Amino acid sequence: MDNFAAYGLALASLAAVGILGLLLSPLSALKKQAQGLTTGAAPDADYGDPAYRWNRAYMNLTETYGYFAGITLTAILAGVSPVWVNWIAAIFLVTRVLVAIVHVMGIGKQANGPRTILYVIGWFAAIVLAVMTVMAIYQ
Repeated sequence: MDNFAAYGLALASLAAVGILGLLLSPLSALKKQAQGLTTGAAPDADYGDPAYRWNRAYMNLTETYGYFAGITLTAILAGVSPVWVNWIAAIFLVTRVLVAIVHVMGIGKQANGPRTILYVIGWFAAIVLAVMTVMAIYQ
């Protein structure tokens, strides 16, 4: 771990985003089960429906976690500045937590509201880290 100690916040962010997904999964399933939906079924696309919002919070996280993990781990292995990797990973974590809260609470519109703004911030952070990683590899 000594080789990666400088990336502690980034590694903790990876774990925290994973934990968020592990929490959202059963909570989303319980909301869907309460509506009588079978395992793996998705609720109707109605942002007014809490089961739909919980499912979207979970699905949005699972749709982005792989990219985030791959980019972050590659950045660490490529030796991108720990300061940048840590900050960007933390920003991504915060945006994912806030996106989940916005979804679950039904804050704003489904699109072009706070959820979209937060998603784009996290997406942009991941893009910046990916570019930094490629630059570090080819320097």
